[in-house]
Amino acid sequence: MDHKAWAKSLHESARTQTPRAQFSTEQTYTLDDAYRIQHELIAERVAEGHSIVGVKMGFTSRAKMVQMGVDDMIIGQLTADMHISNEAPLERGKCIHPRAEPEIAFRLSKDIDRALSVDEVMEYVDGVAAAVEVIDSRYENFKFSLEDVVADNCSSCGYAVGPWCQIPLGLNGLDMVQFFNGTAVAEGNSDAILDNPFEALAAATRLAHQYNIPLKAGMTVLAGAATAAHFILETEEVEVKVDGLGSAGFKVV
Repeated sequence: MDHKAWAKSLHESARTQTPRAQFSTEQTYTLDDAYRIQHELIAERVAEGHSIVGVKMGFTSRAKMVQMGVDDMIIGQLTADMHISNEAPLERGKCIHPRAEPEIAFRLSKDIDRALSVDEVMEYVDGVAAAVEVIDSRYENFKFSLEDVVADNCSSCGYAVGPWCQIPLGLNGLDMVQFFNGTAVAEGNSDAILDNPFEALAAATRLAHQYNIPLKAGMTVLAGAATAAHFILETEEVEVKVDGLGSAGFKVV
């Protein structure tokens, strides 16, 4: 298996908006292989001048894990060019089949080089915020195996983060609503994020340590989606509101 060649293929798909067939239909490969491909894929972005600025969690919904037939979460990496906002909009023409989902984001206050417990993680963050993640698989018809999605950097495409807030004692029971052009399209609750977003943050430290992904002070951690993702059309305004944390959003051009 040529991990670098597979990564270059995924990178080319992203840069040309040309979906490709799933790797798993061509060859059986392991989750360790998938994370090695992901590292090579991120190296392609770093070579373009885009620094690593954080990580995102996937499969933090118990229902999603059951649906995918997995018993653990997955982790992807965020690079600087993925950051979007109303001032730095999402360019729809540079995506294949993008979807938006409401999330909660954490900002790291210290470097992390080991797996932390949920009781420890609060000592390593100095901000929490409403967030939106844009996912955009590089595979045809948005279909993939577990290994395929990990290799594809967990379908990472873009993310928007609202104003950073002080860390509350708890993040349970927060209503989260996603709007497209001012109309609510998804409503959920922060409990959908692994029953407690702090649990997702702890899991991020474990997976990052396991797969040699850096977690540095100032980085952003997206804790996972609270609802199903919704397809993004042309020229839309996307916003997520989270009780007690304000809102985050971006324009689509």
